[in-house]
Amino acid sequence: MRRMYKINDIFYSLQGEGYWTGTPMVFVRLSGCNLQCPWCDTAHQSGTLMSAVEIVDAVNRANTGGTTRICLTGGEPLLQLDRPLVDAIHHAGYKIHIETNGTLPRPEEIDWVAMSPKGNTVLENPDEVKVIYEGGDPDLSAWAGSCGNLFLQPCDTGTPARNREILTQTVDFIKRHPSWRLSLQTHKLIDIK
Repeated sequence: MRRMYKINDIFYSLQGEGYWTGTPMVFVRLSGCNLQCPWCDTAHQSGTLMSAVEIVDAVNRANTGGTTRICLTGGEPLLQLDRPLVDAIHHAGYKIHIETNGTLPRPEEIDWVAMSPKGNTVLENPDEVKVIYEGGDPDLSAWAGSCGNLFLQPCDTGTPARNREILTQTVDFIKRHPSWRLSLQTHKLIDIK
């Protein structure tokens, strides 16, 4: 029997945050998450069941620009990602990026892992760490040696005045801690999916 994956959306756009900001990618948004972060932009329960072959076919149709990069995101993609899906995507010639909350171990053969740590993280050796910053002066020293790509991303609260306050605090924090870099949700700033 074929394994089926619950897919919320597949679309072609630009990576909006972190190390690969501005890079064309096909996004495969998987449904479901083991956390319920209030700022998440995924409808966790909705989705369509698809096989690995159907996912790759949908990615190929969405890939109108010829990118070689797919970003598996969610929810939490590691709840569903397995070897058959990884193999199917790689066999189709794509590099795999994932965006994860870090609560599950890193799978083998993933080309880029962006971890936005939340809860009890167990994932080791991410390629980038992106902390959602809600203000204040958090102790982020635990991530200092985890990788060379550390990003602080201001939390989007939905309230413009509070967002401006958090952005100002984010900039101040980074100026005091220069191993961190600013990540903005540029897809929201330029109003693309």
